[in-house]
Amino acid sequence: MYKLFFRLVFTRMDPERVHHLAFRWIRLAARIPVLRTFAAAVLAPRHEELRTEAFGLRMHGPFGLAAGFDKNAVAIDGLSMLGFDHVEIGTVTGEAQPGNPGKRLFRLVRDRGLINRMGFNNEGSAAVAERLRGRTPVFRTVVGVNIGKTKVVPEEEAAADYVKSAERLAPYADYLVVNVSSPNTPGLRNLQATESLRPLLTAVREAADRSVTARRVPLLVKIAPDLADEDVDAVADLAVELGLDGIIATNTTIARDELGLRSDAAVVAETGGLSGAPLKARSLEVLRRLYARVGDRITLVGVGGVENAEDAWQRILAGATLVQGYSAFVYEGPLWGRGIHKGLAARLRTSPYATLADAVGADVRNTRSTV
Repeated sequence: MYKLFFRLVFTRMDPERVHHLAFRWIRLAARIPVLRTFAAAVLAPRHEELRTEAFGLRMHGPFGLAAGFDKNAVAIDGLSMLGFDHVEIGTVTGEAQPGNPGKRLFRLVRDRGLINRMGFNNEGSAAVAERLRGRTPVFRTVVGVNIGKTKVVPEEEAAADYVKSAERLAPYADYLVVNVSSPNTPGLRNLQATESLRPLLTAVREAADRSVTARRVPLLVKIAPDLADEDVDAVADLAVELGLDGIIATNTTIARDELGLRSDAAVVAETGGLSGAPLKARSLEVLRRLYARVGDRITLVGVGGVENAEDAWQRILAGATLVQGYSAFVYEGPLWGRGIHKGLAARLRTSPYATLADAVGADVRNTRSTV
């Protein structure tokens, strides 16, 4: 039903307008007690065998919503109602900003992808922190907070901007993510170079520790799929050196020509980050490389081209403890999370692994043992 509605109605509408419309429906449903209870029972059934622990946090399962959908932490309960085991809000910047001018979101329907150049449009860390502070959760959900650089802040002052957000948001975050990999903020990806990344991550870690003394807020970094392999290795080594809790692989890509895209050439040529199915192969490749480098010393989160349960299962076998998605939500609709959980549970039951944790990285370990 959703796919028919998507094809006949949503594809005729501006993608950002559809996003806001769907967002309103989700928030409205979550405000009505009987409706949200029924929706959660249908869309978010629990599978005990999928229970997951990552960086000390317990979750109903491994599948969450990637940053970008709920930028301002306004629909966490509604998204949990749809079956996401964790919700990563943001990207949030030190100061409020409108993002890039429209039109800034494009569908590649034939490729099941999206191009966005949103530009970190959000209300700013002070407003988002205040909203999280006043939140009374309806559903138990792990909430990650993804932070980025305010566009007008020069690159040499980036650390101070991230620190501002970390100090404000860390008290309300189950985990914190440093986003240095969006292609839509000028100069941001330069911060992935280890000589820039080391002091930035150190400063954010210290800020989080100053702001929250009763617990240790897990800190992760999100990287781009466009990094060269040696740079992926360098980030992995740095994460181990600094004692980071996790790496999220990967953000959107600026690649086009080598992906064999079939959508309209004018849309493909739009600037911005490409997400969805075309990103699948490279994202999985980066994840495998990271796990081969860090093993179980750091928690890995696999994101990029995750469309179904098989994709999620492949991410787990490649080393991901947690899996995230976003773009396929647009194409699959509200039953997406339910299908992934059902499929993951079925794959685990027919696998040689007693628990989901046993399956994490199994393909990489098996490849090593046969070399």
